[in-house]
Amino acid sequence: HSHMAEHLSKDIVERLFLTDISDSSLRNRRKCEIPSHCVLADEEFLPFKENTFDLVLSILTHIINNTKYPVVVIQIHHVLKPDGVFIGAVVGGETLYELRCSLQLAELEREGGFAPHISPYTAVTDLGNLLGQAGFNMLTVDIDEVQVRYPGMLEVMSDLQGMGESNCAWNRKSLLHRDTILAAAAIYKEMYGNEDGSVPATFQILYMIGWKPHESQAKPVKRGSANVSFADLSKMSKLQKTNEKS
Repeated sequence: HSHMAEHLSKDIVERLFLTDISDSSLRNRRKCEIPSHCVLADEEFLPFKENTFDLVLSILTHIINNTKYPVVVIQIHHVLKPDGVFIGAVVGGETLYELRCSLQLAELEREGGFAPHISPYTAVTDLGNLLGQAGFNMLTVDIDEVQVRYPGMLEVMSDLQGMGESNCAWNRKSLLHRDTILAAAAIYKEMYGNEDGSVPATFQILYMIGWKPHESQAKPVKRGSANVSFADLSKMSKLQKTNEKS
């Protein structure tokens, strides 16, 4: 979060609270011009009073290691002021699909079955339900994809291990045979390889925005109260074209 803080201005942000479960991450934070407070805390148990913040940001939270992410979102809703906004980003379900498919095909071929070797990620269809159940409204969900090029599959796996993103699934296999790994690397390059010999690794990022309800917010009108038909939209388009010609 300290990386994000560098882009904020003290002219619009009065105080900034940085929370992390890792003490070293807080100690190694980047400095910014905004008065900041570091709080060592588990995101499932935020140590703040109700209706405290105008804005809460959650950037790439490790929800793959957290089956209670709905609890986290409820906690965020609790500490937001009415009309406060939550902006978050999480890793999406299509992340590393190249690696996942290659490992599954190789394991089926060599061992007659497969087990998950990549941590499960959030599906975009789950986010709206998650925010709504926590009490947020005026929801927005967006998707972005980033492709990173690697020399090969082994480098992808090494990078993931270095980032601490090893598989955390409960039903994962403890051992992946060497010949299966080599077969998966060959499949990876054959199915997804680039012309320059590199292989892509896709990271899907899901962005979400939700507002804590407040009486000042716009509310949907009652069903059946519309006085204009959608069928009239085509007439509007024809009328516009006629005016443009004249």
